[in-house]
Amino acid sequence: MISRTEPAPTQSSATTTSMTDLAYLGATEALGLFRSRDLSPVELLEAVLQRIDAVNPRVNALTEQLTDEARIAARDAERQYRSGGQLAPLLGLPVAAKEKHSLAGHVLSNGLVAQRDVVASADHPVISRIRSAGGIVHARTTTPEFCCATVTHSPLWGVTRNPFNHDLSPGGSSGGSGVALAAGFAPLATASDIAGSTRLPAAFTGTVGFKAPYGRIPGVAPLSADHYRGDGPMARTVADAALLANVMAGQHPGDHASLAAAAPLPRMWPAVAGLRIALCIRLGDYLVDPDVEANTRAVAAALQSAGAIVDEVELPWTTAEIHRVSFTHFGHILGPAMEDETRGAERALAAYTVQFMTDARAAAADTRFLDGLSAETRMQGELAAAMTGFDALICPTSAVAALTAEGHYLDGITAGGERLEHYWQGHMTVPFNIANRCPVLAVPSGLADCGIPTGVQIVGHPFDDGTVFRVGAAVEQVRPWAHRYALIGG
Repeated sequence: MISRTEPAPTQSSATTTSMTDLAYLGATEALGLFRSRDLSPVELLEAVLQRIDAVNPRVNALTEQLTDEARIAARDAERQYRSGGQLAPLLGLPVAAKEKHSLAGHVLSNGLVAQRDVVASADHPVISRIRSAGGIVHARTTTPEFCCATVTHSPLWGVTRNPFNHDLSPGGSSGGSGVALAAGFAPLATASDIAGSTRLPAAFTGTVGFKAPYGRIPGVAPLSADHYRGDGPMARTVADAALLANVMAGQHPGDHASLAAAAPLPRMWPAVAGLRIALCIRLGDYLVDPDVEANTRAVAAALQSAGAIVDEVELPWTTAEIHRVSFTHFGHILGPAMEDETRGAERALAAYTVQFMTDARAAAADTRFLDGLSAETRMQGELAAAMTGFDALICPTSAVAALTAEGHYLDGITAGGERLEHYWQGHMTVPFNIANRCPVLAVPSGLADCGIPTGVQIVGHPFDDGTVFRVGAAVEQVRPWAHRYALIGG
């Protein structure tokens, strides 16, 4: 339930257009304006709150607004900028938080009707770090139940819609975060990823999402021990995603698998001239829609024009094998966790949740966890072999250009003109959760024929975060992407 308060009065000189432009201001740019005193955190917050009021009723991306406390925090940030001195890295920036990232004293439902009254006792580590860095969590964003679908709708929150086409989905599970960014509700957002939940919404909403390597960003036990999963940043630019990644990363006492802080990601990166980049369109046998392939090849050509050496490679994978391996993993870890939490409340679940648990249970019964690990390590080795001699690999994020907003896809999906048994076979993200020590940055690649964005994944060697951001910054420069908010109610 979204809590609402009357908006504070804005300056009479501010026009609707200027307030919309302000709502789309990037985080890095906003920080510079805060420091020069040309913009106040209060003014930026009011712009995004206006934008939420104007657009969110049409896209349904938020579960809750923390307006009153956000205004208090923005006024405090304004005072700190006036006072000078040491300033926190996110001071005064509004941040939209994925609902699964708990806030102490607020509901933590995971999208479940049966858990709508569950209240979190502590902040999630990424929330603690954002707040300690001066970020202002002013809104929380929608997900599917248990974050287990690549669409974002649930019986509890309803349907979240793509701001570029309301009939289509922003993807999932961080769909609400992707919409919040694309629609001008925040310059930064939190996300998570166990099978593509950061990268798919980034692709479908024209935003940037970072799947950090396992352990880089701390999580919450016990599923923090699941080597497929991870939390991370989303933003509208590569530099802004790096800004938030730096705040989130580093060892945390609550997550023993978390890694000691690496060197911070820089604000600017060297050119890509001379880098060797592998291009893989199908990752084996994924059936890629023609417009997705065309946009991916256009990114590769643009990188080549910037001086990178781009060569096409193949991988020996099949979607059937990837699906079998990943659901063996889910069947032994995530599936049982979901069943434990929903016992006695099965009738209230979304159809996609029931199917996920059913598929996971069947996979676990069919394949031992050890055999799944053997297959995972073989696939990791095949990826390493394909990337030998290259600095990074690029490929599409999703083989399909779009999903319908209300879709459950219980009977499969059509990709590349053919029918697939399971809709997860239409997405190309899961292999890099299997190889989850590889960082992956998802960036826009263009527009699909249906009018919504498409994206590419930039895959790095294990724990080489810097290279994927370097390549992503180059893509952003050679194929600039502007959020055309006139299409979404601006």
